[in-house]
Amino acid sequence: MPKLLTKSKYLQGLQCSKLLWVSVNDKMRIPEPSVSTEAIFKAGNLIGVLATKVFKNGIDLSGLDFKENIKQTEDALKKRKPIFEAGFLEGRLFSRADILLPVAGGKWDIVEVKSSTEIKDINIHDLSFQRYTYEKAGLKIRKCILMHVNSAYVKSGNIAPEDFFVQADVTEMADEFGQGIKERINEMLKIIDASEPKYRIGTYCGDPYVCPLKFECWANVPRESVFEFYWMLGEKKFGLWDSGVCMMKDVGDDANLNYKQEIQQRLARGKEKVHIDKEKIGDWLKELKYPIYYLDFETINPVLPKFDGMKPYQRIPFQFSLHIQSKNGNLKHYSFLAEGVEDPRMEFMMELRRLLNKKGSIVVYNQGFEKGVMTEGATAFPEFREWYDGNIKGRVVDLLDVFREFWYYDSGQKGSCSIKAVLPVLSDLKYSDLEIGKGDLASLEYERVTYGDVGEEERLKVRAALEKYCELDTLAEVEIVCTLRNIISC
Repeated sequence: MPKLLTKSKYLQGLQCSKLLWVSVNDKMRIPEPSVSTEAIFKAGNLIGVLATKVFKNGIDLSGLDFKENIKQTEDALKKRKPIFEAGFLEGRLFSRADILLPVAGGKWDIVEVKSSTEIKDINIHDLSFQRYTYEKAGLKIRKCILMHVNSAYVKSGNIAPEDFFVQADVTEMADEFGQGIKERINEMLKIIDASEPKYRIGTYCGDPYVCPLKFECWANVPRESVFEFYWMLGEKKFGLWDSGVCMMKDVGDDANLNYKQEIQQRLARGKEKVHIDKEKIGDWLKELKYPIYYLDFETINPVLPKFDGMKPYQRIPFQFSLHIQSKNGNLKHYSFLAEGVEDPRMEFMMELRRLLNKKGSIVVYNQGFEKGVMTEGATAFPEFREWYDGNIKGRVVDLLDVFREFWYYDSGQKGSCSIKAVLPVLSDLKYSDLEIGKGDLASLEYERVTYGDVGEEERLKVRAALEKYCELDTLAEVEIVCTLRNIISC
C-alpha cells in the first residue's frame, strides 16, 4: 500500500514538515504519549461517544479495521442514516468522519466532534481536509459543522447530550481555510516520498501543540540560551536565534530587554551569581503575620461534570496540604484527601474553615488558583461566603510574587518562576524522589483510583503517594520562606 496522507498527518504537516515525514517514515522516533496526553485522548473518545447519542438510528463503524471500515462505509452510505466513523480512501488520502449526517438532496453534513469549548483554527483545517477527501470520493457535502462542548451547560441529573454540545456551522471558515488545499496536499505527498527534510526550530514547535519531536530537535539548544528569557515573545526569541544570537549574554542593547530580562543577562554574563533585592524581599516578609498557614490545593476538572450544579471542566478540589507555623517556629502539618465517590467540595471547605483560624497569613504559590477554588466553593455553598469574603480572602499572600517580580532570581531557574524551578535553587527538597511528582499526574491518579476499577492495595498505594506529593508542596513553601529569611538576615 502506498504511503497515505491521513487527516492527522495533514495537520502535522501544517505544523512541521519534519514531523510529517517522521510520522510516516520513521514513527518509532516519536515517543509514546505522556500520561497526560493519553488522558486527553481518552476524554476525547468519551466525548465522541456521547456526541453520537444526539443522532438517532446511527450506524456505528468504529472499532473496525482499515479495510472493513472502508467496505462497510460504502454499504452504510446507501442507507442514508447518520454514520459514525465512516472511512474514505481516495487515492493516497484517507479520512474518517466523526459523524456524517444525511441531509436533503442526497447531500451530507460533516460533523466533527471536539472536547474543547471553543473553535480553534486547527479544527477548521481538520474539517477542510475531510471535506476535500470526501468530495473527491464522490460525496456531496452541504455543511461543515463543529460540535464542541457547551461551556454554559450545567449538570442536573444525567448528562443531556443535546444540551451538552454546541453545533457551530463553520462552512464559510472551512471554505477560507480550504483555499490552496490541493497544492498543500500535493506538497505534503512529495515530502512523504522524499528524503527526511532539513529542519529549523521555530514557533511552530509549540503551536498548535507541543511537537512530540521537540526533545530531539532542541537537544543542542544550550543552557542560558535566548529561549530562557522570561516572558519574551516567541517571535522575538526566534528572531534572535535565527540571526545567530543564541545566548542571552550575547544579546545587544538594541534588543530592548525589560528589567527582568536584563537581570537574566547580567547573570548569564557572570556579573552576578544570583540577583537579590533584599529590600523588596524584606518588605514582603514583614507583611507575614503569625501563625503562618502554608496552603496548597489539588483539583480535577473533568470535561463531563460529575456532580449536579457543575459545568464542564469546572474544578473539583479533592486534596489540600496545610503547614501551620507558630511564632516560635513550631510546625504542624494537616491534610485532607477526599474519600469515596461523592462530591468532596463541602467537606473540603468545612475542613478549611476548621483549620484556618481567624488570624495569620495564608501563604500560597500562585494565589489565583487557590482563591479561585475557594471562590467557586463559596459560590456553590453560600454558607461559606461570609467566612471566605470576610476573613480568608484578604489574608492570602502569594509567594510567587517574590520570584515573578524578580526580587530573587537564580539562573538555575532557567527562566521559570514555578515552584518546581525555584525549590532546587533554595532547598535540597526534591520532587524527583516521589512516585507522584507533578500536579497533572496527581489529578489523574486520584481520578483513576477513586472512580476507576482498581484494587484496594493499589488505591491505598496511590493515596499514600498523593499525600506525600501535596505535603511537599507546602513544605517547599516553608523551606523557601525560611531561606529567604536567612538571606535577608545575612
